[in-house]
Amino acid sequence: MRTDITVNSNIRLLLVDDEEDFRKTIAKRLKKRGFAPEEAGSGNECLALLENKAVDIVVLDVKMPGMDGIETLRHIKEKFSETEVILLTGHAVTSDGISGIKSGAFDYLSKPIEFEHLLSKIKQAYNKIIREEEKRKDAEFRASMEQQMIATERLASLGTLSAGVAHEINNPLAIINESVGWMRLILQKDELAEMPRKKDFEKALGKIEKGVDRARKITHQLLETVRKNNSVFTQVDLKELAREAVELLGQETKNRNIQFFYEMEESACTIWSDPYQVRQVLINLLTNAAHSMDTGGEITIILKADVDDIVLTVRDTGTGIPKENLDKIFEPFFSTKSPGQGTGLGLFVTRSIINKLGGRIEVESRLGHGTSFNITLPKYYEI
Repeated sequence: MRTDITVNSNIRLLLVDDEEDFRKTIAKRLKKRGFAPEEAGSGNECLALLENKAVDIVVLDVKMPGMDGIETLRHIKEKFSETEVILLTGHAVTSDGISGIKSGAFDYLSKPIEFEHLLSKIKQAYNKIIREEEKRKDAEFRASMEQQMIATERLASLGTLSAGVAHEINNPLAIINESVGWMRLILQKDELAEMPRKKDFEKALGKIEKGVDRARKITHQLLETVRKNNSVFTQVDLKELAREAVELLGQETKNRNIQFFYEMEESACTIWSDPYQVRQVLINLLTNAAHSMDTGGEITIILKADVDDIVLTVRDTGTGIPKENLDKIFEPFFSTKSPGQGTGLGLFVTRSIINKLGGRIEVESRLGHGTSFNITLPKYYEI
């Protein structure tokens, strides 16, 4: 009995009947069985109540002045399709009940009703709602798993391809780089001191070196994403790591007068993780933040502690990311930077590292106001 009352109290019920005495009597008996029914005296009152309050089951009289039960039912099904409706019809007027079922009612009962019969119908209707909810969650879970499997297969294929391409490209890159070095040595010889257009040749060699360097960065980042997890986990001082990463950005940020701020809770400054991978993540995010701003911008590094996690935020006052790009920024080779300024792999690599470290990364951005990358990492991550 106690279990029934507890279950009944969870069912959000609405009684709709213009006969107040009948409605009050049913409501009183339902309250004794653990329900807390809402009441309405007309179809319009019923719809107004549903606009402001979620209801699982409506027990609805068919014969009412103004908007009758069948019309009210149609409005309910149009706007609140998950709400189940039990119709109460006049004695021996089965046509109303059948019409109601065709319009989406769960079932109908004829007046005078047997209370236990009504109770049984309410529970049946509620069980149907639970089953539909379970089906919906199951369908969502399956769809989510399918999407994850597609993404995993895609990344696995990309990883295999990337590793092969990266290895194949590294060898010719090394040859090109050595050749450039050899040509520079030749150009420095005395017999070529007066060589026509020598400066143009040196400039061209510089462009080749920059191109080789960019290609090498891409191959290294590709290999980083697919290499096996051989992380070395140790105690990491995030405060110190953040300051090191800022120092590594060097003169560029100083020349552009970009200012750094720190908001760090002491309890969030130490975790057990891979310091090299975390440093790489910080460098990637700080570099992106710096590239998103003109002279005089601000970057804030925030550390907060949760129960078992820490949340590391890198927030900038840059240009922000358009809403339509937020879902794409973690995809490989997606970049909005000018050619030569980015490989399009920084955030892809960053997310890959965070996933390997047992964390997650999220982004918030407003055009013209800046961007925040929020990283959640476990305080103690065990492989």
